[in-house]
Amino acid sequence: MSKIKIFSLGGLNENGKNMYVVEVDKRIFVFDAGLKYDNDIKLGIDYIIPNYDYLIKNKKNVVGIFLTHGHESHMGAVPELLKQLPHIPVYGSKLTLDLLKSDLDPRILKKVKLVELKPHIKINFGRLSLFPIRVTHSIPDSLLYVLYTHDGAIVYTGDFVFDSTVPENYQTDIGKLAYVGKQGVLCLLSESLYAERAGHTSPNNRVSSFIREVLTKSEDRIIATVFPAHFYRLQEIFDEVLKTNRQVIIMGKKLQSIIIKAIDDGYLRFNKQRIGNLANIEDKNSIILISDDREKPFANLERIIRGYDKYITIKEQDTIFITEPTYEGIEKITAEIMDEVAMLGADAVSLSSKEHLLHHASREDLMLMINLMNPKYYFPVKGEYRHLYANGVVAEDVGIPKNHIILKQNGDIATFINGELKSENFDHIKVDEIFIDGTSGEDVGNLVLKDREMLGENGIVIVSCTLNKDTKKIVGGPEILTRGFIYVRDNQSLLEDTKSLAKEVIEINIEDNVKRVDYSKIKNEVRDKLGKFFYEKTESKPMIITVIQEVEI
Repeated sequence: MSKIKIFSLGGLNENGKNMYVVEVDKRIFVFDAGLKYDNDIKLGIDYIIPNYDYLIKNKKNVVGIFLTHGHESHMGAVPELLKQLPHIPVYGSKLTLDLLKSDLDPRILKKVKLVELKPHIKINFGRLSLFPIRVTHSIPDSLLYVLYTHDGAIVYTGDFVFDSTVPENYQTDIGKLAYVGKQGVLCLLSESLYAERAGHTSPNNRVSSFIREVLTKSEDRIIATVFPAHFYRLQEIFDEVLKTNRQVIIMGKKLQSIIIKAIDDGYLRFNKQRIGNLANIEDKNSIILISDDREKPFANLERIIRGYDKYITIKEQDTIFITEPTYEGIEKITAEIMDEVAMLGADAVSLSSKEHLLHHASREDLMLMINLMNPKYYFPVKGEYRHLYANGVVAEDVGIPKNHIILKQNGDIATFINGELKSENFDHIKVDEIFIDGTSGEDVGNLVLKDREMLGENGIVIVSCTLNKDTKKIVGGPEILTRGFIYVRDNQSLLEDTKSLAKEVIEINIEDNVKRVDYSKIKNEVRDKLGKFFYEKTESKPMIITVIQEVEI
């Protein structure tokens, strides 16, 4: 018999940053390690990943990281995590690991152990074993994981839909799912993103007819935004392009390498002779594919719209085509993009989020998965809390007892002892977020964010003063420099009063301390006195920095 803990380091009550932990008698299995983009804070943060201090603290017990598929929301945190924990093996399908390799620093890649999994082939870890099953998502070789324990199986679905029309390397093996369900599932962790939506997701995840209409109606160049790892959508675009005389231009080395390798490996089907280059970028019959690499959604398109791209300038004859339906969190960004394109005189086309869906499970898909798995306990994951709650309602509708439906937030632990959920147990581990800005991979931290917020809201005031090194008398300044605080030309009297107050504080502190001046004390007193003065006069609290230097005369 076992003691099993299930909890999340990210992915509950949020979209993205998925990272789920199953701990069986202190052996830790990590399912996915994703990122989410900063669509709310807007303080220069590129993306956010889960804090993995728990894994660092228990690194000797971590069996491995098991990736369901190659989307950033499920594997985007792995490069940063492996910098701290390079010894932890990472498991996934061939395509998932190929995409991960393109994100890893070559120096890290040499150190880490990447283990390729084949769907439907069990891998043993002593008394425990793991069984990957292929499921249907917008990228081939997506996996569902079954972790076998003595008390029953723990199943994590990842992202999935049921769609009978997809090619073989996308197809769900329903027979294998049913077989697992008959063996006995202790707990099913299932995604929740579309749990509020009635019916099946299919066929609304297919948009070939819409793409065909865009290609037919647009008589000039098309600039299309794509997600690099949404292979299903790329295949739909390629299939429709082959029916026309258009050629494809792929912008960006990473997108080019992903698509060319996918064609070579058979994950995408397209005639490479129809791929043009920069010499064809102005051609009327071109469709230009652009994407974003670990940046905010539409970052590259925004650069083009603002005229900062060195290759592409939007013309009135162009059509901008957003090839994925809008999802929660980027509605405002999408609307702003569409508006800016219209101001340039070009056409903007996007998929309706009501008519077109991403490859995620709706209510009927979730019900089918629950019926196939027949779990004793049900743990909704991935989504805002309302999505998790709606997923719980789905489970209750198909007969899961309410007290067997586990609704948690990040860090909340569901503990099973001898196959029974200890409902009176309210254990919690500390969880946090790591803010990534740029390519350093270091946590920006809350103090830096607070400084950025202060600078953005109230600006900065710099007080500069020069002292004689020997006498410690003021020989220059104080000079006042401001940015983002006040309009200098209209506030000369305020600046003069600021100089007087700063000079008064400095002179008081150097009056009787010619040999040794406490500059830290001066800076603190200048900040305190000017802070109160500015708030009294302007009701603003700018950041105040004091710079004092000595010179020999």
